Amino acid sequence: MTVGTCPQVRQEDRVFRVTEPESGTSETDYETDYETVCETDCRTPGHEAGRTRQRILEASMELFGVRGFHETSLREIAERVGVTKAAVLYHFPGKADILGALVEPMLVDLAAAMANAAAAGPGRARWAAVEGMLDVWLEHRYLIRLNLQDMALATPGPAFARFRDAMLRANALVAGADPDLAERVRAAQAVAMLSDPVVLFADAPVGALRAAVLDGVHRLLDGTAEPAAGPPPPARSRRGRPATMSTAMVETARRMHAAGSSAPQIAAALGVSRATVYRHLPPAAPPPA
Repeated sequence: MTVGTCPQVRQEDRVFRVTEPESGTSETDYETDYETVCETDCRTPGHEAGRTRQRILEASMELFGVRGFHETSLREIAERVGVTKAAVLYHFPGKADILGALVEPMLVDLAAAMANAAAAGPGRARWAAVEGMLDVWLEHRYLIRLNLQDMALATPGPAFARFRDAMLRANALVAGADPDLAERVRAAQAVAMLSDPVVLFADAPVGALRAAVLDGVHRLLDGTAEPAAGPPPPARSRRGRPATMSTAMVETARRMHAAGSSAPQIAAALGVSRATVYRHLPPAAPPPA
């Protein structure tokens, strides 16, 4: 078999893969490796090939969340899945295409949420937009740990335009008819405040997190809190801030620390004690001799 005979691979993908072998691999060896992958995957039952594709997406999500999109290589993704880089490229022409496949369901859900909000009518559109967008962020909370705008810019095709249009529509729905500048500013603040708590507290119970976020948005837009749906939360301890951090909070703290934030700044942002932050940060490097 030659590379050109695989019926499931686009011609431009064949050329790219054959002419860009992995570092330390000869072009001949790489072409042989790719042919093996192509023959195997072309003859693999659909559900198994689909499972390989899903494993690539899951591994990519994990690595992008920990290391960032730009710092993660295709080789690392392949190693995490347990396949060759050529096998990854069989399913996705490039890293941006993996990100695009991860983002696509969120963009579809976001557009649907805004369409539903717009159809809700003037009296309900604002809160339908707020709740709809929040539900999308909660559904895709591990994806939006990545920077949303960077994520949209890095994906191929019209993804950024779709993301931008959905955000503009959300702002317009929340601001209401004929808003003045102050109302447009508050709408932008309300939309912006939906994502950060979801990122910081992604491992919290979804129902409680949703209620707390909506409570804050109601306070901003209406000056009142949304009535609680269940029993009041237990009284907070008088001993200070929480002494535990979720896995997501630990990752956020370490990223903030690496970016130059101090422990007190991190503690204030995450709502925990400084001692808790210090326990999860890497030890300081010893001074030079």
